[in-house]
Amino acid sequence: MDRPPRIYLVGAHSTGKTTLARWIRDRYGIPMISEVARGVLAEMEAQVDRLRADVDLVNRYQAEVFLRQARAEAEAEQQGAFVSDRAFCNLAYAAQHGTILAEVARDPRLAAYMEGVRRGLVFFVRPHQRLLQADGVREALDWEEVVRIDGMVKLLLEFFGVPYIPLASLSMQERQRSIETVLGLAGVEPQQGQRRYLQGAERQAAANLREPVLREPVLGQDELVPHRS
Repeated sequence: MDRPPRIYLVGAHSTGKTTLARWIRDRYGIPMISEVARGVLAEMEAQVDRLRADVDLVNRYQAEVFLRQARAEAEAEQQGAFVSDRAFCNLAYAAQHGTILAEVARDPRLAAYMEGVRRGLVFFVRPHQRLLQADGVREALDWEEVVRIDGMVKLLLEFFGVPYIPLASLSMQERQRSIETVLGLAGVEPQQGQRRYLQGAERQAAANLREPVLREPVLGQDELVPHRS
C-alpha cells in the first residue's frame, strides 16, 4: 500500500471483532484504537437499559460516539497505521434505537469520514450464535437483535460503496488466515516472525539426551549365589 493501512473490523456486537483487532495489534505491531463507546457511556453515567428507554439520551450518546470515533481515527492516522474494532457501526444502533440517523446522513462530516473508511481495509465479521457474549454496552444477548444489527452494517457498507472482506467462519484459525492473506497482498508484513514450536521441543529432547541415565544396579555373580557357611 502507498499509505499506512487503516484496518477496520466492523459488524454487530459479540462477533469477535475486538479479539481479532488485538491479534492484529500484537502480530503486526499496529496501534489499536480503543473503543470510545464505553468511555462515552461511562461519562454519561448511563446504563444500557436506560439508553433503550430514553430516545433523547440515545441520540446524544450516538452523536458523541460517532464524533469521537472519527476524531480518534484522524489522530491515529497522523501517527501512521491503525486497527479499529469498529467504524461506523454505531449508526446501526442509532437506527435501531434513536432518531438521529437522518441528521447524521445530511452532515458533511459523515461523507468525509466514509471516504476515509473506503481507503482502508475493512473486514466484515459475521455473527454466530456460539459467540454471543454480553459486552455491557450494546444489545442484550438476543440473536435476532444481533442479526438485525448485522444486516444494518451490511446495508451501510453497500450504501456507501465500502469494499470489504467478509469473515463468515466461526473458526479463529480460518479468520486469522484470511486476514493474513489480505494484509500480505496489501504489503503489510507481520512484526513478529513465525513462531517455531518444534525448535523448543528439539532443544528439550537434546537436553534430555545429554542427561545421565540412571540404571538399576546389576547383581554380580557372587551376589546371585548364596554364601554357604
